[in-house]
Amino acid sequence: MNSKIKNLLIKEAKNRNSTKELTDEKPDPLLVAKRYNDEYISLICALFAYGNAGLIVKFLNSLDFGLLENDKNILENSYYRFQSKRDIAEFFKTMRLVKKSISIEEKFYEGYKTKHNVMDGLHEVISYMYDINPYRSRGYEFLIGKIPGTKITSPYKRWHMYLRWMVREDNLDMGLWKSVETKDLLVPLDTHTFKVGQKLGLITRKGYDFKAVLELTEAFKKIDLSDPIRFDFALYRLGQEKIID
Repeated sequence: MNSKIKNLLIKEAKNRNSTKELTDEKPDPLLVAKRYNDEYISLICALFAYGNAGLIVKFLNSLDFGLLENDKNILENSYYRFQSKRDIAEFFKTMRLVKKSISIEEKFYEGYKTKHNVMDGLHEVISYMYDINPYRSRGYEFLIGKIPGTKITSPYKRWHMYLRWMVREDNLDMGLWKSVETKDLLVPLDTHTFKVGQKLGLITRKGYDFKAVLELTEAFKKIDLSDPIRFDFALYRLGQEKIID
């Protein structure tokens, strides 16, 4: 990595580390998640974070997170892109059952603790979510994602974004979890960070997949081995705002 790109990322990460980056004018699902500062609500915000950022925030603002405590209010008018009303109701049921039984951090740590591999941690959490509720549909399974196996191809963008929110702590990320180390996090690769990463020569891989996630994470580690994902949000904004297109 040349010094020009390195300095650009360091400068952008510093400038973007501000609550001014999370406003109605600059919509991001993290804006809603931080309002509650809760690991369960944050996971809901992260898993619905696909598509247009403004529409994501609008949808999240319409949800009644009180349904994590009881199911008296039915989500009759809620649907979102690939998720039907039933999918969303069942997802809230799953999250309600998880909240009643265990901390997400605790379940994640069961898989993570041996090798400090975040994918092992996600295997535990996602498996548990499927075990606790037998409901299945295409929209529901898209929302939660596949259980990570021995051969991982998906970038798991929304899950890695959630981990960034939970583990890192600065003016953007919440740092609610204390048992996971920032050095082990992987990039929440989306279309913006993928394209900008390629443009800057941080990613040589042609395909948007898990290997590209590892490649960009390794590039970030060359700047900061202890907290490589601190450059993720800056790279995302560079692409989203078409500063680098």
